[in-house]
Amino acid sequence: MFNNLKLGVKLNLLLAAILLLLMITIGATLSIVIQGYAEEVVTEKALLLIETMNSVRNYTSTQVNPELASRLETEELFLPQTVPAYSSREVFEYLRNSDRYRNFFYKEATLNPTNLRDKADSFEAEIINSFRNDSQQQQQGFRNIPGGEIFYIARPLSVTKESCLRCHGSPEEAPASLLATYGTDNGFGWKLNEIVGAQVISVPASQVLEDARRLRLLVVGKILIFLVLAVVLLNVFLKFVITNPINEMSHLSKKLSMGDLDVEFEQKSNDEIGILAASLNRLKASLKIAMEMLDSK
Repeated sequence: MFNNLKLGVKLNLLLAAILLLLMITIGATLSIVIQGYAEEVVTEKALLLIETMNSVRNYTSTQVNPELASRLETEELFLPQTVPAYSSREVFEYLRNSDRYRNFFYKEATLNPTNLRDKADSFEAEIINSFRNDSQQQQQGFRNIPGGEIFYIARPLSVTKESCLRCHGSPEEAPASLLATYGTDNGFGWKLNEIVGAQVISVPASQVLEDARRLRLLVVGKILIFLVLAVVLLNVFLKFVITNPINEMSHLSKKLSMGDLDVEFEQKSNDEIGILAASLNRLKASLKIAMEMLDSK
């Protein structure tokens, strides 16, 4: 069936197959590249915020806590400002007051926290237990929540200083203000070097990923338009440079075969089509000479 098609149709089928292959290849490549770029963007946002929170923790631990530690025994209520986890969480909540960061979340999720707002949910508890079971220092990935898709980064939190056990060792050794504020049921029994929680930061990824998908469609669409235009121009070129001259020579060859020796194959170029026209003209001249020789006998 393919052999019965005209040359123009065959060429267009070939171009269509090439175009389809190019679009599949370009689409797949763009999908990988743009998806990778989108993930890099949200990862950079998350890393910047988590390092900022670590700076707040260090500031609280090295400058705020030493100034207020002595008051923990004399105050009626506990001073949470001495706790790095509290300070970082409060700073982040101020950040979330901005519309730009309203859907960003930060939590120092703990299995057995003093403040129950830091209690790990099932997803966070799974992360903490995975940190306990192996030596990895970071987990990251995407997860779906009712508000859309988010990207999270989690790092283990462990008891690295003996001073932490003052508030989290046993209730008998804890400051009176801590017991007065939070009671004796939660946040005790921690051990030195034990992983007790995870520092989790979540940034919205839905918009970034959607922008990446739109960009991919836009780029693919523009490339498709360019390729279709190239196919149209190529078809015009083939029509005037190859198809039309061949059709004309085919028509003249038919007339020549029927005895019309006045036909002239027009040679407009020196390419393969021009060489074919010159050959047909020589063939016509030879045929004319042969016919004249036959008539003279």
